Amino acid sequence: MSKCQQAVSLLIAAFYEHSGKEGDKLTLSKGELKELLNKEFGDLLGKSSDQAKLDKMFKDLDNNQDGKVDFQEYVTLVACIAMLCNEFFCEDQSAKAGTKAAKK
Repeated sequence: MSKCQQAVSLLIAAFYEHSGKEGDKLTLSKGELKELLNKEFGDLLGKSSDQAKLDKMFKDLDNNQDGKVDFQEYVTLVACIAMLCNEFFCEDQSAKAGTKAAKK
């Protein structure tokens, strides 16, 4: 299996590992989303205990305003996190390249 196929499989598995504990297996409740974020992205995002930030994130993710985060809304979050990480790593690489060029 390719790296991209593994990544997709892992994203799906993470969603269903955390969904359904508080009801619908096809969606994440606010509590399930918080648990997923802390377990799967905690090191990257920092463990969040700020309820106001979690409430805002949940509201922003819940496009159809049904009080739950479905798989599409979850994948949108993961894509945004991936884009932010890419920006960070690109900026970091540019800074390192600039430092190396300045030393020459």
